[in-house]
Amino acid sequence: MSSRRGVGLSAFQNRSALSTSYASHGASLRSTHVSSLQNQLSVFQSLLHNFALQHGDTIKSDPSFRAEFARMCNAIGVDPLAGSNVKGKGGGKAGGKGSWWAQMLGGDVNDFYFELAVRVVELCRATRGENGGLIGVEECRQRVGKGKGIGGGMDITDDDVLRAVKSLDPLGSGFSVIPVGSRQMIRSIPKELNTDQSTVLEAIQVLGYLTCSMLEDNLGWEQARAETVIQDLLADSLVWVDEQCPEREYWSPIAMGSDDL
Repeated sequence: MSSRRGVGLSAFQNRSALSTSYASHGASLRSTHVSSLQNQLSVFQSLLHNFALQHGDTIKSDPSFRAEFARMCNAIGVDPLAGSNVKGKGGGKAGGKGSWWAQMLGGDVNDFYFELAVRVVELCRATRGENGGLIGVEECRQRVGKGKGIGGGMDITDDDVLRAVKSLDPLGSGFSVIPVGSRQMIRSIPKELNTDQSTVLEAIQVLGYLTCSMLEDNLGWEQARAETVIQDLLADSLVWVDEQCPEREYWSPIAMGSDDL
């Protein structure tokens, strides 16, 4: 007779008890880990809060320092503009749900970005007839910095302009930042650029100007396609035409704008 014995019911019970023990121990470790992370986050937030208060004036007055502080926040997943509220609606007050900037600095930096956003909107509207509602971030920064047409200038960076435009998102304003070639552009009209329009604007950015024949020769477009996309851009004031040449040349105010500053 074989001396081997079959697995009894007690073996299954022991295995079940062992699995339950592992599960309980795992849950305990997760709970301890979460508690430790929460404590670390609380300490870090306290230190970051103290840093923001201590260097608040520098953050508000020094564009480079402000940009580096914002990048540090982004690196740890903190969006400085998340949950922004209009001034006077609980931002920075007990129980309020203002932005992180407002909670940290009493609303001053938050108000700075709101003020900058207003100036960006004013500039985009004032220049819409020139550029069709598409203006470079760099040009916008330079014009706002010089205070052209909108009062006193502001000491800002491209990063500040991008954050100001982002702060307009909850308003559904139609303002957004899009890439055109190697440049970042602020679009203040809800119309999307199609592929052909983007290609033409990028080519003008590189070459300075374009003609229909240049599009036909270099891109292999038919004459109707080249003329159609040019006419669409002309209708939106995104390109200007020079009729004094043997063949009409089309220039972009976007590419020309920064040279005039």
